[in-house]
Amino acid sequence: MHLHILGICGTFMGGLAAIARAAGHTVTGCDANVYPPMSDQLRALGIELIEGWDANQIDRNPDMFVVGNVVMRGNPLMEAILDRNLPYTSGPQWLADNVLHDKWVLAVAGTHGKTTTSAMLAWILDDAKMRPGFLIGGIPQNFGISARLTDTPFFVIEADEYDTAFFDKRSKFVHYRPRTVILNNLEYDHADIFPDLAAIETQFHHLVRTIPGNGLVVAHGRDADLDRVLACGLWTPVERFGADANEQTTDSTGWTAGLPDEHGSFDIFFNTTLQGRLNWDLIGEHNRLNALAAIAAARHAGVPAAVAIDALSRFENVKRRMENRGSVHGITVYDDFAHHPTAITTTLDGLRLKVGKARILAVLEPRSNTMKLGVMKAALPASLVNADLVYCFDANLGWDASEALAPLGEKARVFNDLDQLVNQLVLEARPGDHILMMSNGGFGGIHAKLLDSLHHHYHEDIVLTPMHRYGGYA
Repeated sequence: MHLHILGICGTFMGGLAAIARAAGHTVTGCDANVYPPMSDQLRALGIELIEGWDANQIDRNPDMFVVGNVVMRGNPLMEAILDRNLPYTSGPQWLADNVLHDKWVLAVAGTHGKTTTSAMLAWILDDAKMRPGFLIGGIPQNFGISARLTDTPFFVIEADEYDTAFFDKRSKFVHYRPRTVILNNLEYDHADIFPDLAAIETQFHHLVRTIPGNGLVVAHGRDADLDRVLACGLWTPVERFGADANEQTTDSTGWTAGLPDEHGSFDIFFNTTLQGRLNWDLIGEHNRLNALAAIAAARHAGVPAAVAIDALSRFENVKRRMENRGSVHGITVYDDFAHHPTAITTTLDGLRLKVGKARILAVLEPRSNTMKLGVMKAALPASLVNADLVYCFDANLGWDASEALAPLGEKARVFNDLDQLVNQLVLEARPGDHILMMSNGGFGGIHAKLLDSLHHHYHEDIVLTPMHRYGGYA
């Protein structure tokens, strides 16, 4: 079958393209902008890419057009498809019909932590010789790819609550029909498609309705919003995670984490019984919670907790999750995907614990649709209090970033020119500083630009990470 994928350079659709190619299909695709790294990955798989939405692409006569949610009415190619009554479907629907229908699907849902937890879960199963397929919205460093297809029964998928397509306004995850599902947390987000938190809760309950009675719901044990979702109706066993071990009583149930030592290692309990000690170098309570959820889900698929704990000691995290991009003259530059105030808070808290009293320079691009709408702007100052200096890139915002960050006083700086922002960072950074870049996009290649500028400023050799050598991440 020949598939032509509209919006192929998005993380989900690009992963779907790779899976379809591995399944033996002929795959071509188009997008508004065709750029690395996704374009390079897809071309390496033999997938022809077209830039733009020219209606003449229908002349390729594919058997099916697979439409990403970036495509809207008025798109020239989509209008031609509709006018000629050509076959089309959404990415999630194609995946469900052609890949997931006979798999044990393990889905990871939630406002935060989906990518990291999915990567942990896939790695646990892989380390246990179960060779899962997966489709993840990032690149787990243990695998080096975001998606793969295998001939085993298991498939791990990052289950996004964003809408499916312009013609299907249900959340993507409703299509996946998982047997095992992780509900990491729930918070208001995606203000461009959801009017309020209640609308998101409704979609989460649609997901819960699809879990079979012999499945498992792994749910955060301290999230009142998830409690409301489950209270709407539940037909599947639940295992909770998230209470601190020192809060346990003799009748406590669920997965809990002990307090970490100075190296970040911590004990893991299930129903108050010690399962093992996880020794790793990931930072932050959010990663401990992610680990509990992944261990619980893997256990449902047949991996003993002790085996899962051992596997996570070799987990290498996901690219763009507190990724060290390089250092110059004792100044370290990190890249992180945080773009919601809660995620920004969590990321900064984790880095503060790691670096102690060293200065943190937080650099933020409010790029997500929710942030561009200004829905979360009032929460930004509180989310950035753990930074010593704050730099905000406010190009293309519909609200005044200077006004929103005014509660931070003199430690906040706002720029609408990327080069000026980089120059200011070079002037103000000093040895021992930690510069944390936060954006859900490529941020104009700021990481490589800053490292190069620091290198020229100090006239010394730069310590490069592989991502910087190859021109950054988009």
